[in-house]
Amino acid sequence: MPKRERVMTMSVELPLWRALAGYRVLTMLYAIGLCATAYDHFAHPWVAVAYYAVLAVWTLATLPRVANEASCTKRFLAVDLTIALTGILLTPLADSHERIAGGGPTLPSIWTAGSVLAFAIKGGWRWAAVASTAVAAVNLIERGHPARDTVHNVILVWVSSVAIGYVVEVARASERTLARALEIEAATRERERLARDIHDSVLQVLAMVQRRGAVLGGEAAELGRMAGEQEVALRTLVSGGLLPVSRVSEDTAAGAVVRAVEEPDDDGPLDLRSLLAPYAGARVSLAEPGAPVPLLPEAARELAAAVGAALDNVRRHAGQDARAWILVEDEPDEIVVTVRDDGPGIPEGRLAQAEGEGRLGVALSIRGRLRDLGGSAELLSVPGQGTEVELKVPKVSWDKAEKR
Repeated sequence: MPKRERVMTMSVELPLWRALAGYRVLTMLYAIGLCATAYDHFAHPWVAVAYYAVLAVWTLATLPRVANEASCTKRFLAVDLTIALTGILLTPLADSHERIAGGGPTLPSIWTAGSVLAFAIKGGWRWAAVASTAVAAVNLIERGHPARDTVHNVILVWVSSVAIGYVVEVARASERTLARALEIEAATRERERLARDIHDSVLQVLAMVQRRGAVLGGEAAELGRMAGEQEVALRTLVSGGLLPVSRVSEDTAAGAVVRAVEEPDDDGPLDLRSLLAPYAGARVSLAEPGAPVPLLPEAARELAAAVGAALDNVRRHAGQDARAWILVEDEPDEIVVTVRDDGPGIPEGRLAQAEGEGRLGVALSIRGRLRDLGGSAELLSVPGQGTEVELKVPKVSWDKAEKR
């Protein structure tokens, strides 16, 4: 049996929720311990006892609520923060004025930070800022004036909660990116496996049918030609699905050039391979890098159009039976596309004569396009040995293009 791979990911937030649950229990016990050690100093200890009873029941009963993001709803957060704020406001009723003025702790003490942290983990730094601001306002009301220790605690809670909220947002973004990368990796491996299987079976059979059909001639030759076209289409599909939705001319079966292609929008650089893939056919072979070849949309379209013009010349002057090869090279500073055919070549002086007669296919359709892009087009032809057109386009970054 083939080995199946399964990608398992762990949420980066899960440890935070677990830590928050433990923090809430520990700080609840700490607040109750502070009350027990100073019980005799409380002006109305029954108020504190009643509040701590509610706090203990609420903290223990809501532990499942802080297990994950889905369970920690907005309603729960609102009630949780209300309990913390209520405890702060009840402190002057339960404790003595002297202890409050001397910097004594509030009833919920540091348990309040747990409520604010829940906001931070759930909604990020903005939610944390709102919750910590509410806690700061209530602390100032409880104290009656902005004492140094109160301001210090307020700033500490505000800064730490906002920082944790920001870290959570960054962690979530990183987790989404990692998950997407793992999905792409798994899909790429599966595509490579399918490509190997298809290459070892279907593609080889189609190639054999094409060769045998060409040898036998007649109806077998037509069958071989169709098998060759299907081989090219299938090879393009398994190599990465580069071929976009396109409208082809009626004589595509005879190796004609695609006339119109539905291209992507201009939101970013285009992969030149996707624009050149439709040109591949039974008599046109395309060799390209395995990685994307990004170019600015205008440059990519013009370069593809120049390749189309070169292939048109092959069909027009070398005949329907001529073969052509397209080679794409991604150099550090430029993109080089070479179009070569096995036709009879161009007689010496023929290009100059064509330009003099007003036939400007090579001059405008090829050289003119490349010149407008800051590139170049070189044509090398030896009579009896075919023709080679080398197209070069300099690379321009997307940021520089946006500044133009």
